[in-house]
Amino acid sequence: MINVVSIVEGDGEVEALPVLLRRLSQWLTPGQYTHIARPIRVRRDQFLNRPEIFEKQLRIAGHLCQAPGWILILLDADDDCPVALRESLQARAAAVLPNHRISVVLANREYEAWFVASAQSLDGKRGFVCPTLVPEADRIRGAKQWISKHVPAGAYHEVIDQPALSAAMNLEQAHHTSRSFRKLCSDWKTQHQHLKHP
Repeated sequence: MINVVSIVEGDGEVEALPVLLRRLSQWLTPGQYTHIARPIRVRRDQFLNRPEIFEKQLRIAGHLCQAPGWILILLDADDDCPVALRESLQARAAAVLPNHRISVVLANREYEAWFVASAQSLDGKRGFVCPTLVPEADRIRGAKQWISKHVPAGAYHEVIDQPALSAAMNLEQAHHTSRSFRKLCSDWKTQHQHLKHP
């Protein structure tokens, strides 16, 4: 059994990410049992800018992540450079927990961009109507607003709709369309392969 402990920034991701990771487990590492803990929610600004909070949350994750396992930090890139922020967070996290395996994935620009990346497969789900023209997933600003705009029956509700859309999205389509989603998939396979054959 491999343990995965995640750190996320939104209430929606607390509910949605375990759904998505369980699907990745079935898709990318079938036959390998993975225990997915309930994510730790942090406030993005505090987590990034207050070293004492960053260290505290990392140590909580490290305590929960019993071997064999790894820690996944999943944040929205927002307007930051994903590569620079990821490298910075990776180095900071390794300094706090040098004996743990840690991955940093930045959804570019936000988690909902992965729904944009798989928009065709979500047509009709949770009232979403996929338009003919879909923007480039990793470049769109306001992915939440774009999804909400195409839910005629009502606004997009992050806590309710994120888990449902995570359960319905086509993973291969998202993988093909979104570079940041491919990073998540790549890290999943790399970490599992290492932990399976240390």
